[in-house]
Amino acid sequence: MPKQSLPLRLDFQSYLAERQRFVERALMRAVPESGQGFRLLSEAMRYSLLSGGKRIRSIMALAACEAVGGTAQDALGLACALEMIHSYSMVHDDLPCMDNDDLRRGKPTNHRVYGEAMATLAGDALLTDAFYVLATWHTPRVPAEIALRVIAELACAAGSAGMVAGQAEDIESEGRALTLEQLERLHGRKTGGLFMAAVRGGALLGGGEGAALEALTAYASAIGLAFQVTDDLLDVESSAEQMGKRTQKDGARGKATYPSLLGLKRSHELAQQLKQKAIAALESFGQSADPLRALAHYVVDREV
Repeated sequence: MPKQSLPLRLDFQSYLAERQRFVERALMRAVPESGQGFRLLSEAMRYSLLSGGKRIRSIMALAACEAVGGTAQDALGLACALEMIHSYSMVHDDLPCMDNDDLRRGKPTNHRVYGEAMATLAGDALLTDAFYVLATWHTPRVPAEIALRVIAELACAAGSAGMVAGQAEDIESEGRALTLEQLERLHGRKTGGLFMAAVRGGALLGGGEGAALEALTAYASAIGLAFQVTDDLLDVESSAEQMGKRTQKDGARGKATYPSLLGLKRSHELAQQLKQKAIAALESFGQSADPLRALAHYVVDREV
């Protein structure tokens, strides 16, 4: 299925760059340079958290909040928490006991710079502090019960029923043949969990409810899987220099991926179908959801 241009009313590249800067500034405040604890720990945390990245999850949270009438500021605490949790997961994924990677975003992985023990602690701190940041971020327009609901949804998405469960299932499935249904369930937790928490959490913080929240939930479900299918394709079709990390590692470890199960052509088709499904879920929204539509195109049509 050919890639389609964006029939949208915004300059997406400018929007993306502005939102990335917006999130980066907030992250610098959320994890200050000196910190309140051990200096080297703060340094290790910031090394991974502020090492670049597309900030897709956090920007989706902001976009979902605005799509239902909220402001980006209302969801900025959630945006920071998402990035902190995502960074922790990558620090731990890169450890020798997990994927044993030496490169992340074009830089040496955290444990290669700070050692395995400090990298483990940096990940622990990022995960724990994420919920402190979310719970204490000043959002006067958001009722306390909604803030608690968002915290609970993020914890569920990141924990033993979500991302960590998917990671555990991923480890246990190495060398085993999985069905498409099993692979979708695995990645619905491992990758899709944080996308779901980002979109639903952003919508809740913006006052979304009822049919609007249902539509955004459907969008998040499709876009989370689309992101993983595309990631699997990039792992096969791109170089380490392009990706800023080791590629073709999943195949080497005998992990089930969409290309290994469906082939490249069918995987590309599936990614495009999921993109269209995500966009179709936003049919009831007007121009306020254009950033979410653009993000759907970006997630699938990206080259890194």
